[in-house]
Amino acid sequence: MDQSKKQSAIKEGTLNILNGISMGVIAALVPAALLGQLMKALLGVMPTFAQMVINITTFTQSLLAAMAGFCAAYLFRMSMVEMCSVAAASMIGSGAITFKNGVITVAGTGDVINIGVTVTIAILVVKLVGKRLGSYTTILMPIVVLLIGGGLGTLTLSYVKMITTLIGTIVMTFTKLQPLLMSVLIGMSFAAMIVSQISSVGIGVAIGLSGVASGAANLGITGAAYTLAIMSYSVNGMGTTLAHFIGTPKIQMANILEKPKLFIPVLVSSGISGLLAAIFNIQGTPNSAGFGFSGLIGPLAAYAKMTPGAASILLLTVLYVVYPVALGFLMKWIFIDRTHFASVEDLRIAV
Repeated sequence: MDQSKKQSAIKEGTLNILNGISMGVIAALVPAALLGQLMKALLGVMPTFAQMVINITTFTQSLLAAMAGFCAAYLFRMSMVEMCSVAAASMIGSGAITFKNGVITVAGTGDVINIGVTVTIAILVVKLVGKRLGSYTTILMPIVVLLIGGGLGTLTLSYVKMITTLIGTIVMTFTKLQPLLMSVLIGMSFAAMIVSQISSVGIGVAIGLSGVASGAANLGITGAAYTLAIMSYSVNGMGTTLAHFIGTPKIQMANILEKPKLFIPVLVSSGISGLLAAIFNIQGTPNSAGFGFSGLIGPLAAYAKMTPGAASILLLTVLYVVYPVALGFLMKWIFIDRTHFASVEDLRIAV
């Protein structure tokens, strides 16, 4: 294989893994984002049904790694046993499963960065040993991929978490700056995280981001989500467009990492949106920071910190819906229609 073909194969493989993770994110996180707050509101009316839906959607989030691994393997056109093996290894290496005193606990989504690492290792193992196993593939493939892919994934997990800790430390320094500058930088930081493999929610909880800083994180993510949705609505269906802000803009991760210039409109819109948190004193909690508009978690957390009433609801509607929609159309006009800095095709999502 010559150099150009090798580079092309590496690029295609990387995009397959990123797209697989993006699809896994949609399948695992969107149900909880759409139904979570609604079911909590219905707990007093239909407690059994509402709690059942909450339990189902919460557990589904913990399957993100398996779904991401399965989707990535599918994009590599693997066989069923190979896809299942990659999915299982991804789940083991994600960190969502813990073993203690003979008890197996499944909680959280796991570390998305390490999910990517584990998926990559598992797929490489399949590619290396797949044809060598012959008629024993069905028996040996799950064992080999689980032990090597899943095993190495568990070993890299603690080191990958150091990256998350470092990022959290950097973001924490922003909270010590002047409020307006802090809000801009935090809005941009969390927007960059939400479209990458870094968990914005995990960072928010880890550093205890609260008050205006938490509000800036959510408004920054919201601005980025609406911008990506509006810039790409002409090439993506209505459902995919809505998934950007009702679910998560992380579905654009593969496109943005393939074309890093797309970070520019994302950062511009998120910086402006984050600034509004300081201007209007929009707050939040560590547990809400990093969600943005998803599941209405950001707006509801902000409302809980405000004086209840129509004025607060109107302000939040403007900041979380009206303003980001207008900003999204402005970003589209500047970066796509006017300057041709980017193309709508850059943001097409293959579902």
